[in-house]
Amino acid sequence: MSIALRPSQSLRLWQQVALSEVQAGMADLSMRQMAILLTVYLDPPPHTVRGLAGQLGVTKPVITRALDTMGALKLVGRQRDEKDRRNVLVRRTVEGALYVERFGDVIIARARELPI
Repeated sequence: MSIALRPSQSLRLWQQVALSEVQAGMADLSMRQMAILLTVYLDPPPHTVRGLAGQLGVTKPVITRALDTMGALKLVGRQRDEKDRRNVLVRRTVEGALYVERFGDVIIARARELPI
């Protein structure tokens, strides 16, 4: 299914989703953190710090800082890869899965409110 939006409609949708998140008191995730979170939950695992850094075009410390914040919110977890101890695996959490699902529901709800 394809959705056709004018640029002003897509920006309005983005604004309405952001307002909903702020009004609901949800955690303020940066664009980078949200990109990491959605990558972890929408793309098949395994996810590593090194792999996420390469995919986003940033350094490993940038990913580590973002994961520190998201880990404190229990949106993701980390563990050392037992097969290759040099790698750190990023794992999904129940809290993170619920956050992403709720976020998707907010997008759908706000999209339905867009004027045609």
